[in-house]
Amino acid sequence: MALNIKPLSDRVIIEPAAAETQTASGIIIPDTAKEKPQKGTVVAAGKGKKDEPLTVKVGDVVLYGKYAGTDLKFNGKDYLIMREEDILAII
Repeated sequence: MALNIKPLSDRVIIEPAAAETQTASGIIIPDTAKEKPQKGTVVAAGKGKKDEPLTVKVGDVVLYGKYAGTDLKFNGKDYLIMREEDILAII
């Protein structure tokens, strides 16, 4: 299903990756102790600013700051909407 939201200017919409449910050593993490993921996939992107085109594109897996962006719930799914400058890296 396509996302029917078009971000403006230099904003992007990111679908966060699922939170880790188990540590590398096999310990299961309860829901109350899970951390907010800092990795996600770009599902929509604006056109960029007048003199600055976007460097990320739809489908890129990115890292972003822990408290970056605004939470958005659309059609029962969680998304983040943020400026491109809040993205730290493309994986």
